[in-house]
Amino acid sequence: MSATFDSTVANADDQKGNNGGIGQTQPTKLAAVKNYRGFVAGVFSGIAKLSVGHPFDTIKVRMQTAEHGRFHGPLDCVLQTVRKEGASGFYKGATPPLLGWMAMDSLMLGSLTIYRQLLLENVWTNPTFVGEETIKKNTLPSFGHGLAGIGAGTTVSFIAAPVEHVKARLQIQYAAKKADRLYSGPIDCTKKILKYHGIRGLWHGLYSTLIFRSFFFFWWGSYDLFSKWFGKHTSLSTPAINFWAGGLSAQVFWLTTYPTDVVKQRIMTDPLGGGLKDGTPRFPRWKDAVRAVYQEGGYRAFWRGFVPCFLRAFPANAAALVAFEGVMRSLSD
Repeated sequence: MSATFDSTVANADDQKGNNGGIGQTQPTKLAAVKNYRGFVAGVFSGIAKLSVGHPFDTIKVRMQTAEHGRFHGPLDCVLQTVRKEGASGFYKGATPPLLGWMAMDSLMLGSLTIYRQLLLENVWTNPTFVGEETIKKNTLPSFGHGLAGIGAGTTVSFIAAPVEHVKARLQIQYAAKKADRLYSGPIDCTKKILKYHGIRGLWHGLYSTLIFRSFFFFWWGSYDLFSKWFGKHTSLSTPAINFWAGGLSAQVFWLTTYPTDVVKQRIMTDPLGGGLKDGTPRFPRWKDAVRAVYQEGGYRAFWRGFVPCFLRAFPANAAALVAFEGVMRSLSD
């Protein structure tokens, strides 16, 4: 979910000119993007995002899924993790997202570009849907960026679901010794799920992932709004605009979608049963997980673990931006 896409397809004049800010690129320029650069840069973006963000994510997932009373708060969760598992406990389940984010960022940015082009060429420059003044602007409005975000979120969900599923199951293994855990690592987890539950088992939680990532509408829509505002009202450089717009839009995203993430994590960490012998499944349907969360603590239960998530959003995406932009510039030389 890189927030750095627009700076790779537009030059500084496009981003801070009369066209209204970052993201208002022409189809011809979008088509000129060298895909291999985005793919390579996405690897480093994923590494940076994981290094900074995964410890926060581990605390978030544990707060979301632990039985009531296990942790008194995020700080207590951090202290218990350090005391019982050491620093390495924060990076449990790190391998799946590290490998998966390379593919996910590539698919996300590529599909986002395509959806933006399709919307611009078939809706916002089509006289059937818009007026002449809109056609003359030849730019995609923030609402259009949000719609493209929904399309990209839906597309990437089919890769994200199994990656996040395996990651979540590894993150809630509290035993310090591998011998005491059900899964020794991501490969072992994947093999066991496939053995006893097949492909469908590995993609357990796909529906909840699609719901969660539909909120990319707010991420990419607000990213464009913030970019325009900074471009018009500040003298910030293009990288600085990307930094602040990316970080702030990530905060907007999590403020709007966090309850759906709680439900998604509950479903992904729900016992699968059968040959795994990991317990009895509790949530056969999405609404069953919603009902269970609400019964635990009302509306407040949907915000468990929000603090580490919110704290993670800005620095993780800022780190990803710095890495992504640096690699993109070096490959452009």
